[in-house]
Parts: sequence; C-alpha cells; structure tokens
Amino acid sequence: MPMLPAEPCCFPESLFVEPDPPEGESWWVLHTRPRTEKAVARSLHHGRVAFFLPLYEQSRRVGGRVLTSHLPLFDGYLFLRAGEEGRLRALETNQIANCIRVPDQVQLREQLAAVHIAMTSGSPIGPAAKLLPGTTVTITRGPLLGLKGKVLRSDNRLRLILEVQMLSQGVSVEIESWMVESLLLEPKKGEG
Repeated sequence: MPMLPAEPCCFPESLFVEPDPPEGESWWVLHTRPRTEKAVARSLHHGRVAFFLPLYEQSRRVGGRVLTSHLPLFDGYLFLRAGEEGRLRALETNQIANCIRVPDQVQLREQLAAVHIAMTSGSPIGPAAKLLPGTTVTITRGPLLGLKGKVLRSDNRLRLILEVQMLSQGVSVEIESWMVESLLLEPKKGEG
C-alpha cells in the first residue's frame, strides 16, 4: 500500500516570506478538538485562509511493514493568520475548542518561522513536550543558520529546542556539534 502524500501544512507557501501580515490580519492560536488539526487545516486550505500546521514524520514497523504518518508537532493546535472573516470561517468548522488571541504578534511569527525553517531543512524533527533549562545558542553553520534555541543532549545526540512560548511547548531538531560553537563551553559549578 503506497503512503499518502503529506497534505499542505502551510498556506500560502509564502506565509513566512512576508514580514508583516496584511492589513486587518493577525495571528491566532486555534485549539482544536482532539485529532482534528488536519481536518481544520484542509478546510482552511480549501477556503484559502492563511494557516500553519507544523507536522513531523513518524515511521513505525507494523507486521513487517513500515508505516509513515505525518503528525502535528503541537497536539491540538493550529496557527491561523487572518482577519475576522477568516477566524469565523475556522470557527464554522465546529472543530475549534478555543480561539486564542496572540498578545505578541511579532514574537509568535518569529517562533513559527523558526519552526518552519526546521521543518523544511531536511533535519529530523519531533515534538519536545517539556522545555528543560539549557544553553541558549545561535546556530552559526549549516541549514539551520541563524536559528536561536536551547541545546539539549539526549541519547548521545544534540537537539536544538525551538520554543513557541504561547503554548509552553517546542520543537526538537537534531543538530551536529559543528553547527554550534558555544557547546564547547564548560558548565559552571552547580549546573548540570
């Protein structure tokens, strides 16, 4: 059985190219009913309403076959950039539990743009449910050049955590030590 192609996770494709949203539009966080993120995204895409649904690829072996799924990075959340008409169109899907105002539009846009870069970089990504304290760094080389985040070590691998503070969640992307010079610094006494 062939794998279905990934559905659009961003509309329009130039969503993060424009520095500011068009007049009358702003970012909203849509908290969806359980497991309806993709259905809402399809509805918004069909209605030509700007949105971003960050996805990651998960593969698992079932009965000797490898199944691949595209899952939301932030369970139950989708990001909408629209005016009142677009927000009402999202609410008309009857799949929105809450429509959350974004007090810092610039910060959310920058954080979502960083997540989008990580998604399109080709590096393995996945959700990071809880953000642990870590060293804040700027990536200085490679396909993630310029991104800022916190570095964690797990299973002998380095991961860059990109925060979306509005949700108190983040995205984890695998990085190599040569991308970040500040990883060579020794931690201070009392820090782990």
